[in-house]
Amino acid sequence: MENNHFTATLEIIGINPFVFVPEEILNQIFERSGKNKSPIPVKGTVNGKEFKQNLMKYLGEWRLYINLTMLKNSPKRVGEIIEVFVEFDDSDRSISIHPQLERAIKESSVASANFENLIPSRKLELIRYINNLKTEESIKRNIEKIIRHLHGETDFFGKKIN
Repeated sequence: MENNHFTATLEIIGINPFVFVPEEILNQIFERSGKNKSPIPVKGTVNGKEFKQNLMKYLGEWRLYINLTMLKNSPKRVGEIIEVFVEFDDSDRSISIHPQLERAIKESSVASANFENLIPSRKLELIRYINNLKTEESIKRNIEKIIRHLHGETDFFGKKIN
């Protein structure tokens, strides 16, 4: 059983707190994930609190970014030594599209083409937006709004485009 626990000093690059991951742990994550290009999905704990995150290579160095959900006040804690457990996360992280949204997009070739041309993060934003709605009414209303947007009739917030 490998030991993926380590302590590290919280550092910062720009506005992003991070820790360097020891080489032997990195190598094990590369081996488990079958890749050594970022992003690599990982999970673990920071000071005992669970997280899911991506391991990123930036400026030639692998970093585990420590965000506010992982460590309260992390930007104010730079210089602190934190306890980290990290391992490759092989769970499925894809987010499925709401069946009604998918149907509405497929019913229109224009909406379909425009949805496919969106950057991945924008697609995900629309999918998440609908997935987080609670009532049938708001789901239906917002899907209609997205379709109008994908037809180029309105911006995302429903304002008419001249």
